[in-house]
Amino acid sequence: MNDRTRGGITTTLLTLLTLLLVAGFIGVVAWFFNCPCERTPGGYLLGDEIETPVSDWTFANDVPLCQIQVRAGFLPHSINLNCMASSGELFLSCSGCDGKYWSTAVLSNPAARLRLGDEVYPVMVTRVQDPATLDRAWIARAAKLDRPADTPRRKGWWSFRVVSR
Repeated sequence: MNDRTRGGITTTLLTLLTLLLVAGFIGVVAWFFNCPCERTPGGYLLGDEIETPVSDWTFANDVPLCQIQVRAGFLPHSINLNCMASSGELFLSCSGCDGKYWSTAVLSNPAARLRLGDEVYPVMVTRVQDPATLDRAWIARAAKLDRPADTPRRKGWWSFRVVSR
């Protein structure tokens, strides 16, 4: 193999490697800004930023899923969650929540961003421990998901109260 052939192969391989790296970078950027998708977490939530504080979150019951963005470390982390309103208060629910990345992050840093449809709200998220409030959130969840309200709360089911910041 002569030097010219070797140089042509090297150039071709470097071009292919560069194209693969660029395609991979574009894929990561697309994922970061377009997910969470189904059960795949995402990064930064895009949408119209709503700075006006919300006092009645009842409209959240019209949105199938909410997306929450938390910060733990350098990058934002976002996921899909059930959200439900009861008497104007907004709750997020989480089954088997202990030790999940997002819940651990929010326990340490309650500042988050919440997307409902195409709108993103700056919020504070705190875990609910009061049994009566947990029951109210559970009943609101059942109503939103069209499930029996008298089903007992599951062990390991957590709820978080969401308020505007």
